[in-house]
Amino acid sequence: MKEKGFILPPYLKALSVLIFIIVLVFFLIVGKSLLVPLFMGGFFAVLFTPLSNWFEKKKIPRTVSCILSLLVNIAMVVGFLSFIITTVSNFTNDFDNVSEKLSNYAKEIDDWTYSNFGIDENLEEKASDDYIKTLLQQHGANITGFALRTVGSLSGAVLIPVFMFFFLLYRDHLTEVMIRIYRDKDPQLVKMRITSLRKLLQNYIIGVVKVMGILAVLNVTAFSALGIKHAIFFGIIAAFLNIIPYVGPFIGALMPMIYSFLTKDSLFYPLAVLASYQIIQLIEGNFLTPKIVGGNVNLNPFITFLGLLIGGSIWGIAGMVLIIPTLAILREIFELSDQTSPFALLLGEEEDHAKIERKEEDSD
Repeated sequence: MKEKGFILPPYLKALSVLIFIIVLVFFLIVGKSLLVPLFMGGFFAVLFTPLSNWFEKKKIPRTVSCILSLLVNIAMVVGFLSFIITTVSNFTNDFDNVSEKLSNYAKEIDDWTYSNFGIDENLEEKASDDYIKTLLQQHGANITGFALRTVGSLSGAVLIPVFMFFFLLYRDHLTEVMIRIYRDKDPQLVKMRITSLRKLLQNYIIGVVKVMGILAVLNVTAFSALGIKHAIFFGIIAAFLNIIPYVGPFIGALMPMIYSFLTKDSLFYPLAVLASYQIIQLIEGNFLTPKIVGGNVNLNPFITFLGLLIGGSIWGIAGMVLIIPTLAILREIFELSDQTSPFALLLGEEEDHAKIERKEEDSD
């Protein structure tokens, strides 16, 4: 007769899960300065693994291929930040003729708020050219500081390429470690599962990058056709922000709308920017992402939205970027065991229910 193991009462299970969540969140907050660079390094390592593999196929030693991949990554990041800083600094030359327009709008707002609420924000004074230029110059100078705050600190920015290099260098070794940990399982099965998870994340990241590239081309084309200055900047930024669901597309549309409102003489331009951006988003949501990214990340929309809020509150922008692939990996891991399959059901979409039920039937 098979002996039954010790079974916790339901209330103790719920309590243990709650304690685990509290400890996990505390650990994530306290270890932010180390964990954010660690996760970001893994993110970039997965993204540049195909490039490293390509170098190795050319008979280049792994150490050298990892260094070359790292240098390509650093060059891309530095070039992107330099492009943003330079463009934002040039914005100060585009606001020479908007002072009167802004002053009129600001005066109307001041009069309305004062007559209805008795509040005088003095927006008319803040709408001057000097104030706008000073504000843009400050934001242009603080972009580097914002990027550093995103990864935690200057030490975090240094640790990201270090972690990326070691993840690339020891990617096969880490797989072997996982096989040793699960030595009671079939090594080939464990290796297949690990490879599957790595390919899941890699396909997701590469798919997102492809979608961002196509969106950048579409955005730049639309903004250029409307005669919006700095169309390349707004198009690339809007495509990059698309990696953050819900919040990113909103900010990506808001920036060119405000800029066209300030620099153009008609409301047609901000409305046209909004219309063109919405059409591009419809193409992205109904064609690009389903075809390119596919079913790599089948997450419940509610869980996705909740994850964005939690990731943003714990790790800021970095948390919002990393939370989606992290949840996707957790969903795949939870599906490996019958005990954790309910959590996979919670994270996944409704179409995943039949898949999980089939796994449970096969295990019986």
